Amino acid sequence: MKVVLVGAGNLATNLAVALQQSGHTILQVFSRTSQSAELLANRVGVPAITSLSQLSQEADIYIVSISDSALSTFDYTAFPTHSLVVHTAGSIPMDVIPLERRGVFYPMQTFSRQRIVDFSEIPIFVEAASDDDTQFLTDFAHTINNKVYRLSSADRLYLHLAAVYCSNFVNHCYAMSEDILRQHGLPFSVMLPLVDEVAAKVHQVSPHEAQTGPAIRHDENVIRHHFSLLENDPQLQEIYAIMSKHIAND
Repeated sequence: MKVVLVGAGNLATNLAVALQQSGHTILQVFSRTSQSAELLANRVGVPAITSLSQLSQEADIYIVSISDSALSTFDYTAFPTHSLVVHTAGSIPMDVIPLERRGVFYPMQTFSRQRIVDFSEIPIFVEAASDDDTQFLTDFAHTINNKVYRLSSADRLYLHLAAVYCSNFVNHCYAMSEDILRQHGLPFSVMLPLVDEVAAKVHQVSPHEAQTGPAIRHDENVIRHHFSLLENDPQLQEIYAIMSKHIAND
């Protein structure tokens, strides 16, 4: 397929590499800032553009990978009516794109420019306004991997919510752990074997079955002691208490 990438951020960078590895042709990379456009365009060896007036009219699919807030104000009139336009947001409905041929191409993963992920392991959730375009998107996604799912905008909201718990909140717990360790002269690296084992365990058993710790054991002595150690940080105390109570009652 001939593809135009609209956006040059973390997801677009990873997707550009995966598309090229899968044999697709990226015609252009668009970003409103020349630095971002050129950084990604140079990486994959394609032209960079910063104006929608320069947008190629020859692509089979236009993938809009910009911030959620920008999707509702984006100028979609530059896209040709014969091509499919999709966005990559987990929490934004498909109908934010005011075009007949519209859809969603949502790879569920956390992305960074500095770390190119293996797209063959990433589930991709697709949606389109017509049956033909749904099949088009499904076939397109299958060129990257076999983990392709059709999902409505309404259900994708809950998928994205679950992902926030599984990724963003978990990573923030890592950050809180790092702060505690740093205050006592320890590097976060001492936690990495534990982090790796917890992640590996849920490949084999459900998260409910994998749960360990003082809260699931109802060990009130340890919980009270931990709570007292956090007396100088009421916010961390509150988080600890809420999490422990939720685990104990689960």
